[in-house]
Amino acid sequence: MRDLGLQEAIRVAGSVSELARRIGISQPSVSSWDRIPAERVLTVESATGVNRAVLRPDLFGTEPAGDVDEIDVARAQEYTLLSVLLARTPDAALIEKLSKLRGDPSPLGIAHAALAEAASQTSVERVEREYFDLFIGLGRGELLPYGSYYLTGFLHERPLARLREDLHALGIQRVEDEFEPEDHAAILCEIMAGLALGRFSAPAGSDQKVFKRHLAPWIGRFFADLERVDAAKFYRHVGTLGRVFIDIETEAFALPS
Repeated sequence: MRDLGLQEAIRVAGSVSELARRIGISQPSVSSWDRIPAERVLTVESATGVNRAVLRPDLFGTEPAGDVDEIDVARAQEYTLLSVLLARTPDAALIEKLSKLRGDPSPLGIAHAALAEAASQTSVERVEREYFDLFIGLGRGELLPYGSYYLTGFLHERPLARLREDLHALGIQRVEDEFEPEDHAAILCEIMAGLALGRFSAPAGSDQKVFKRHLAPWIGRFFADLERVDAAKFYRHVGTLGRVFIDIETEAFALPS
């Protein structure tokens, strides 16, 4: 059954097929949704005008959903932002929203402010070219954001198989229209957002287990590489945000429970 946020997006668009057309994916993909995937929320918001807090209140609501701790809600929002920015090129609406981010004197707040400034000084066309050079390229991009590659030097290796085994045990299934392997940085960030919010029927502490086994060994290095690569201008600041946030997560999970 479709959740209320998805129903509202379809109602505003006029039909499932029209919503699919507006966001540039196939009608069967949208028809298979029970709710709007985290990485699609901002695109659907831009296409329909329906606020993200209505589309996915569990991710963007002003109050934590159910008994989810407000810290976990904040963590989920950071993971969701990283997931969206790594999954595809941000559109004009997202760039505008990023330009309005505000920061505080903390390292994470400073990273937010720097990302906002970078967003205010770029354009969709420049970011599209940058995203292509970084992650797609002619043959391959500057960076390969996959756990298997960072841990073994090759794609689709044993780290991906171990991740799939753990996700299966947690009841986390692959989305039908997702073609990237599960060890892509964007997908892992989306999974961590869902675990932080209790969106999956996984045991307590599963976010810590997944983080330590499948993100901590490599994703901090990926974000550090993203900060340094010559092709990264806007995405350099995404790298800084990711590195700082992963450092915070690492320190938090190292504390005695």
